Amino acid sequence: MMKVMSKKITAAKFKKIFLGSGKTDGLTKKIIVIALLIGIGFVYLYPLLFMVVNSMMNSTDLVNPTVRWVPTELYFGNFKIAYRVLEANKALITSILMAGIPALLQTTSCALIGYGFARFEFPLKKLCLLLLVATFIIPVQVTMVPRYMLFDAYKMINTALPSVVPAILGQGIKGSIFVLIFYQFFRSYPIVLDEAAEIDGASQLTIFLKIALPMSIPAIVVTFLFSFVWYWNETYLSGLFFGKVIQTLPMKLQSFVDSYTKLYPTTDGSTVNKLNESIRMAGTLITIAPLIFMYLFLQKQFVESADKSGITGE
Repeated sequence: MMKVMSKKITAAKFKKIFLGSGKTDGLTKKIIVIALLIGIGFVYLYPLLFMVVNSMMNSTDLVNPTVRWVPTELYFGNFKIAYRVLEANKALITSILMAGIPALLQTTSCALIGYGFARFEFPLKKLCLLLLVATFIIPVQVTMVPRYMLFDAYKMINTALPSVVPAILGQGIKGSIFVLIFYQFFRSYPIVLDEAAEIDGASQLTIFLKIALPMSIPAIVVTFLFSFVWYWNETYLSGLFFGKVIQTLPMKLQSFVDSYTKLYPTTDGSTVNKLNESIRMAGTLITIAPLIFMYLFLQKQFVESADKSGITGE
């Protein structure tokens, strides 16, 4: 009898350890979850690790088949060459201005538009919301030619205005998403707060500035960060509207090979100055480094804001 009971106790302990109980996870589930997280993390981190390792290889290590992940020496000459080819001193400031200013303007305008949709009733409101969503569904290529003709008619081509003006009107890059974010956020907090302020004599602008905006900090953070990243990475429309007058870091990276050939010509037929993958990787790393540092510093605020604003992914 005692042996049977001891076997049952042992089986129960074994089941609790490996399969878990109602309140705790078992060892098997933890191992599966950890393995899945490691696998997913590797898929996302592999390109970045590959880029970092290869950017620190010299030309000898790059062509050596025995050198894969650990260079024989850390070589930073690729970054110096890439930094010079990209003209990073000037392009970095341009990129920050061309991404930061439209992102700030778009955040402000989308907050105002979202508040208007959430708190006011007006004719054809649902139709306006439908058209707003349609601006996101319609591909950019469909409206590219009409937009170019419009900006050209107003003499905005080769200036920053094609990026700034739509942002002021809430129609910047994926602006409809941000309007809907603010719309849902302003609908979520109690309207009695606005009504109480209105009874005290506050105007709608005062209510928006002193009640709605302070409560929408999570939506503001998410909107600004996403908008900044999308403006930073935009090269197709920027190249079309800005031409060669305004050159950001991603735009410089697109023409990296041509710029490198002009700066380091190979007139003697030697292969010393020929562009290799290490220099290209170094240039790519320089281009995305500001976004990586921004995310590292604002990771906590971004995660908290995304959770509070109801963003589940994009």
